[in-house]
Amino acid sequence: MDQKSARFEEQYRIGQKLVDQLGTAGTESTTFELLGREWDLVPGTYAPGVGAGAEFYTTVIPYPSGGRFLEIGCGAGVTAVWAATHGCAQVTATDITDTAVESTLRNVKRHGVEGRVEVLRSDLFAELNPHDRFDTVFWNCSVIEAPRNFEFAQDYEWAIFDRGYTALGRYLAEVHDWLLPGGRALVTFNTLGDGDRIAQLAAEAGVSLRLLDSASRRLTDEDITYKLFEIVPNES
Repeated sequence: MDQKSARFEEQYRIGQKLVDQLGTAGTESTTFELLGREWDLVPGTYAPGVGAGAEFYTTVIPYPSGGRFLEIGCGAGVTAVWAATHGCAQVTATDITDTAVESTLRNVKRHGVEGRVEVLRSDLFAELNPHDRFDTVFWNCSVIEAPRNFEFAQDYEWAIFDRGYTALGRYLAEVHDWLLPGGRALVTFNTLGDGDRIAQLAAEAGVSLRLLDSASRRLTDEDITYKLFEIVPNES
């Protein structure tokens, strides 16, 4: 096994451990606490607990005051609700799984922001109104690369794995099409993923990643550095 294959296998192993330790089981909805608030969690939704990065990036995102914010992969809806209560006039939150959409809808209602948050089931931008444009687009991307033939068995695995980084590549290539003039495209990444691959994908998409902030946390016995990047088009 070459060095690249060994690194892929180790990252994939860590992803499987995250699935085992962070996945939601059972059939009853639960709640969790984060950022001083209580949140609903539908079984099957990834739980963004302490150390998972949500409490970091949610509080450091440069939200557009009075503007329009789009979150891809909203999960339980923590960031979308936070955006609506911290200056954004209109928030659109999307996720590829029904369970995450339901969790987000419940939390939008729980925190009284129904009039400012629209929730959609969508694979990245696929189900958006094609005429919509936003001041800021953000995705806390699925950071572990999975084999291209990987089969998702649980909804929360979508929050951890990306088959061949195909979703990340699409996001980097397409995100600027959804911005208003002067808008900003954001993405997270962390040290559990393959930094060389995201740099390669950015180059292929004709963009660069500008580091805005970072923080270190410990999650399931792993030391992780979370990073928030702005995606900047390369000059032609």
